[in-house]
Amino acid sequence: MIDALTRTFPYVTLDVFTQQRFGGNPLAVVTDARGLSDAEMQALAAEFNYSETTFVLPPADPAHTAQVRIFNRTYEMPFAGHPNVGTGFVLAGQGRGDVLVFEEQAGLVEVRVTRDAGGALTGATIDAPQPLSLGMQPSVAAVAACVGLDARDVIVGTHAPVVASVGVTFLLAEVTAEALGRAAPDPAAFQKLLDASPGMNGRLSIHIYAHDGADRLRARMFSPLAGTWEDPATGSANAALAALLLGADETRSFEVAQGVEMGRPSLLSLSARRGKIVQAVVFGMLALGVGILALLLLTIGAVRALDAYLPQGVWMAYLVIGAVFTLVGFALWRLRHNPQS
Repeated sequence: MIDALTRTFPYVTLDVFTQQRFGGNPLAVVTDARGLSDAEMQALAAEFNYSETTFVLPPADPAHTAQVRIFNRTYEMPFAGHPNVGTGFVLAGQGRGDVLVFEEQAGLVEVRVTRDAGGALTGATIDAPQPLSLGMQPSVAAVAACVGLDARDVIVGTHAPVVASVGVTFLLAEVTAEALGRAAPDPAAFQKLLDASPGMNGRLSIHIYAHDGADRLRARMFSPLAGTWEDPATGSANAALAALLLGADETRSFEVAQGVEMGRPSLLSLSARRGKIVQAVVFGMLALGVGILALLLLTIGAVRALDAYLPQGVWMAYLVIGAVFTLVGFALWRLRHNPQS
């Protein structure tokens, strides 16, 4: 156990779907996760306490860039939007190419990074790994209760509340603009709806939105049963939403603002296209305000677990060393990017 606790793994943290430091959706990317077990990956994701953490591994097919595993605080996800945008950005910055292909549970995900005239990375575009698929339609009242609203706040003119996926499942619902701002998740109502919905496989995330112009949307996503009270930017949910709203059009694009109510404003650019199937594309800008390449001192488990194996002074020393690495990394980043400050 002591040997396990002293292993080191490189990681980067960054903010996705924003150009503002400490805005958007934070992400941790463990850039070389070889040697980590499934349980350790899950424990680290819980320790980071972000919406998701990604773990980069060698691909099964050498023609692909990497295998990418995505964990939220409580379970592994087959696909997610901002983890792919952020991981592609990080790996491109390490010289892995400007077009990357990730092997994930939901399928292959292609990531294309963008650069400015000087060659600096500015963002990334991903293609959802699966076409749009639709599932159950819960009652308006049940969905409204989950997000602390009344049934009359839910708009059903374009579509009723519906389960949709382009790689990971969300319950999508349109609400009035006024209701969007006062929505708040009710975990008891979430659990009640989940218990009545065996087809959800024990997971329920609700993505509500309101129109803010012809092709502009405002959105919020809640998944309290998975430990995410609210998500500041949800690429996979918005990709499914873009595909759902395509309607009879051949192509359609949207700008989605999310995270405003929680103080982490995010902006996502989405497009959906119709061929033999309906597919969605997500583009995101990134901010490296907290993007520090450091060494992850692997403190698996909670303090209770550490107490069981190590004297308190030893595990506290590991934590102090980890904090020093992080502070030094941040100071170096500041000197490089803000030489006048």
